[in-house]
Amino acid sequence: MKSIYLDHAATTPVRPEVIEAMTPFFSDVFANPSSLHLSGQRARRVLEEARETVASCLGASPEEIIFTSGGTESDNLALKGVLRATRGKHVVVSAVEHRAVLNAARALAECGIEVTLAPVNSSGVVDIEALRKLIRPDTTLVSVMLGNNETGVLQPVQEIAALTRRVGVAMHTDAVQATGKMPVNVAALGVDLLSISAHKFNGPKGVGALYARRGTRFAGLLHGGHQERQRRAGTENLPGIVGLAKAMDLACGEMPEQSARLSALRDRLEHGILESIPGVHVNGHPAPRLPQILNTGFDGINADELLLALDVRGVSASAGSACMAGAMEGSHVLGAMGLRPELSKGSLRFSLGRGNTAEEVDQVLAILRDVVGVLRRMSAEAEGSGSESRCGADCSCFRSLRPEAHH
Repeated sequence: MKSIYLDHAATTPVRPEVIEAMTPFFSDVFANPSSLHLSGQRARRVLEEARETVASCLGASPEEIIFTSGGTESDNLALKGVLRATRGKHVVVSAVEHRAVLNAARALAECGIEVTLAPVNSSGVVDIEALRKLIRPDTTLVSVMLGNNETGVLQPVQEIAALTRRVGVAMHTDAVQATGKMPVNVAALGVDLLSISAHKFNGPKGVGALYARRGTRFAGLLHGGHQERQRRAGTENLPGIVGLAKAMDLACGEMPEQSARLSALRDRLEHGILESIPGVHVNGHPAPRLPQILNTGFDGINADELLLALDVRGVSASAGSACMAGAMEGSHVLGAMGLRPELSKGSLRFSLGRGNTAEEVDQVLAILRDVVGVLRRMSAEAEGSGSESRCGADCSCFRSLRPEAHH
């Protein structure tokens, strides 16, 4: 049975065109872009061409693009860099940010910076009026992500950026999940800083970028050479950067068609689940969402057990952010939305990508109906006998969920 991958929000396969574009820069054009000799200058031209491609996709100027090792570094560079350069005292971040932002903010708090979490409503959307009241005369930065990595919920970044601009506060958005799936134009959004990561749109892992609007005050985190206009020291990852630019160029060019296709697949999956499985709720409904992410809660089900059961049947999904896999705590995103812990622990994230088809969605629906039914029966039987209902990945009860048991 062919496996079905529905965890594209965690990472995506690298496209063949991207691999082909990267390959010469591991061996043929390997020189350091900072070297003055001919080979080095050839590498420098390739680096700057990639910068122009990324800038064009984002509606930015090339000098506003800083290449990094990925979304986490870009988020850290944005938050810590601005606070360090301005000697700021206060930062506001939304309660549903990725851990890269929340833990960067926590590190700032340990250094004496005051951090305030902006609340969200039951759909996971930031309350703009509440956020406005949190901004103080000493607020230096506001960070609100564009599209949530767990629920796909879109935030009113354009309106928040207009608010921060009026009061002279810098605005950062983590656009890691949104880039390549919806139009991301820094001028239209009005943000000062924006993070992206290549491996979320079929590029290589270990490379990303930070957009920093011209004139935005921030200091680099790494000390060393003069690379990236002295904003990010270290020899540039030229193969990765070439891969980032190629993947971004392809994703931007195909976006209208792919966005509509992914949205249709997500709706097919969502409607199929709601129509065929009782006791299910959609986390983030009815807020606008990214086209590729669906987060659903299954009453009376433990998400970890459901994930393991699906994996046995060849379906890869997630219980939330891949960065939190294996953590004992529940989803901070669903918690901030007011979801009860027992419902949060039964929630799964399905995230679609380029390779998924309607036929795969229908297969997942059939498997999901079967698996949920089996797990609920097992839970009811365990409760009736007074025994513990949870079991591990090696428990014999999962044998009944293997495909060979359902000929």
